[in-house]
Amino acid sequence: MLSRRTFLLTSAASSAALIAGSLSWCNATGATPVAAASTVYEVMHSDAEWKKLLTDQQFDVLRRAGTERPYSSPLNSEHRRGTFSCAGCQLPLFSSSTKFDSHTGWPSFWKPLARAVNDKTDSTLGMERTEVLCRRCGGHLGHVFDDGPAPTGLRYCMNGVAMNFSPGAA
Repeated sequence: MLSRRTFLLTSAASSAALIAGSLSWCNATGATPVAAASTVYEVMHSDAEWKKLLTDQQFDVLRRAGTERPYSSPLNSEHRRGTFSCAGCQLPLFSSSTKFDSHTGWPSFWKPLARAVNDKTDSTLGMERTEVLCRRCGGHLGHVFDDGPAPTGLRYCMNGVAMNFSPGAA
């Protein structure tokens, strides 16, 4: 017969093993690595190659699904006409005409350019969100929420470090 003490110890050990197993898929920020090994993108590099191409902060955000500190990106204050593109592969992602001030501390847009991004369910941090990835390289850009302005009602909350800005017609 199973005693209460044996049951509790077994349950605690099983829970610890499950948590340890799930954490092995996470990085230091608690996020899962962006590009799964089985996913094929137009632009692909090894981690060593990405580290040569990106700054440490860009690598953390784009390749490890990290998040930059709010209000730390100069792109949050960028108000010129132009295009925001992926810092990993230079794919144009957002037009400045869809940018708005969400007062969240990150550059926000109500619509991406056509065929620029892919969405993926993100269950980290104990909640379900929609992660936004660059369609071409699979880089983590941020998340999309349904509390944005008209006409879409969406808020693409992006990490500025994951993007570059090119002024000009947008």
